[in-house]
Formats: sequence, structure tokens, C-alpha cells
Amino acid sequence: MKSPTYPVVLTIIVPVKNEADGIEHFLNRIVPVLENIPKKPAWEIIFVDDGSTDGTLAEILSSRSKDSRICAVELSRNFGKEAALSAGLDHARGAAVIPIDVDLQDPPEVIVAMVEKWRAGFEVVCGVRTNRQTDGFVKRSTANLYYRIHNWLSDHKIIEHAGDFRLMDRRVVEVVRRLPERNRFMKALFSWSGFRETTVEYQRNEREAGTTKFNYFKLWRLALDGITATTTVPLRIWSYLGFVLAAVGLVFAGWLVLDTILRGNSVPGYSSLMVAVLVFGGIQLLSLGILGEYVGRILIEVKQRPVYIVRDSFGLEERE
Repeated sequence: MKSPTYPVVLTIIVPVKNEADGIEHFLNRIVPVLENIPKKPAWEIIFVDDGSTDGTLAEILSSRSKDSRICAVELSRNFGKEAALSAGLDHARGAAVIPIDVDLQDPPEVIVAMVEKWRAGFEVVCGVRTNRQTDGFVKRSTANLYYRIHNWLSDHKIIEHAGDFRLMDRRVVEVVRRLPERNRFMKALFSWSGFRETTVEYQRNEREAGTTKFNYFKLWRLALDGITATTTVPLRIWSYLGFVLAAVGLVFAGWLVLDTILRGNSVPGYSSLMVAVLVFGGIQLLSLGILGEYVGRILIEVKQRPVYIVRDSFGLEERE
């Protein structure tokens, strides 16, 4: 068993946006789980309010008035879930840290098994979904495809069907906190750290309150961030493709010269010309788009703006 040197053994990070209806449900479910973990580790829950416009913060503060172990970080606007997770990691003081969503699709009861694995010596314990029946067919299919593409392209693999719900040792948290990049794909950063890792399987539940804040456009942006943040293979692919196309073009040009010498100059067809223009033009635009994705991320990194801005915090200043 580990011997934590931190006054709080376990920190739960909960990013929220417009989840006023879910705060009480979440706490009623997770607090008894934390209270019944063997050897009763000291714990805290840090809600990160990512620009909510409803009564989410008021609900959190109401719960805090009943239990001082419930804390809150209020961001100045919506910075996105990856930034909210970063804010939670920066303010967590536990010897182990667990991000979890407030919608209870990831069951808090799994935390007990995660703590057991951590005490056994593992530094990262990932929650892995054994099914995605709560997701629609399109989302399940695209998720499966994304994991395969990401792990094929990237040198640092991520565990398939493992989200942000995981336990991380303090050493892992400190490594992630020191990473300077602004474009953050947290699952890849956790994997990149390279500590001893294991998994705990569970079945994903239906959301108990509120509505999801993700849509397919946001998921697409997250997928692009995940690939461009972890690998430069897409850039190399277009280098290889350009070489192949150039070689094919030279062979075709040689054939045209030879054909003209042997059979004379024939009038080329309009259809074949348009096909060539559209195909090669589409390839060029696609390659420029990929280059633009990387250049845009370079611009964001060069600006060196903070990942998030804190408007206020509750319960964090008291423990310094």
C-alpha cells in the first residue's frame, strides 16, 4: 500500500457546464461510495464550472454549505472540457486524482476497484467501457473507427473505449501539469506519460439528468485535436502521396511524348481532362487543409495564452 504524503488522499474532478439538475443526483451517488472505500481515505470533490449559464454554481455552493469537502473552480467562460480538466488537475491536492463526469454514465462504484489497483502499485487505472449501448449506432461506429485510426497513426497508443474516467497517481498528475501545450487531448497526454497502467471494466449507464453538451461537430473537432496533437503522420502521408503522384505524372508525360512521336498528336478528351483537374485539385486542397490544421495549432501555441482563466474559487483558498 502507498503512504501518501498529501493531507487529501483522493481528489475527484468533475467538469460541469449547465448541469444544475445533475449536481444533487451526482453527490447523492458518489459520496456514499467515497465514505465506504476501505481504510476510509480523506477525499475532496472539485467541481470545475466551465462557463455555465444556469444555476450550476449555485447548486454546487449549496452542497458545499453542507460539506466543506466539496469545492468549486469557476472559469471566466466556457474553455472546453480539456481545459476544465486541466484546471481541475492544477487545483487537486490528492495523492490520487480521478476525473469523472457528473452525468453518472460512468458509475462511481468503480472508484473502489480503482483505489484497490492503485494501492496494489499501479499509477494509472483506466475505466474501460465493456459496451456502448447507450450511444447510437453512428456514434459507436465512429468511436470504434477513431480509436483504430488514432492508434495506427500515433506512437503512443490510447486504450480503446477508455475515456477520461481514470485514477492517476500524484506523479502522473504532476507530469501532465508541467506539459506546456495549449491544444490538449487529455487521454493522449495521460497515455504519453508512460506510467504503470491497468484497467477496470464497467458497463456504461444512461445519463441520469440533464442533456449532453457534445454534438457531432464538437466530437469531430476533438478527434482532429487528438490526431494532430499526437502525431505528424498525416503530414508525412502527403509527402509520400506527392512523390507517388509526381512519379505517375512523369511516366504519363513520357507516354504522351512517345505516343505523339509514334502516332501523331491526337486531340485529348474533355472528360479525362476534367477528371484529372478535379482529382488533383481535390488532393491539393485536402493536403492544404491538413497543413492548415497544424499551422493553426502552431499559432495557438506561439500565442502562449493560458489554457483557462479562473473567475473565482470556493474552498480552495482555505486549505493553503
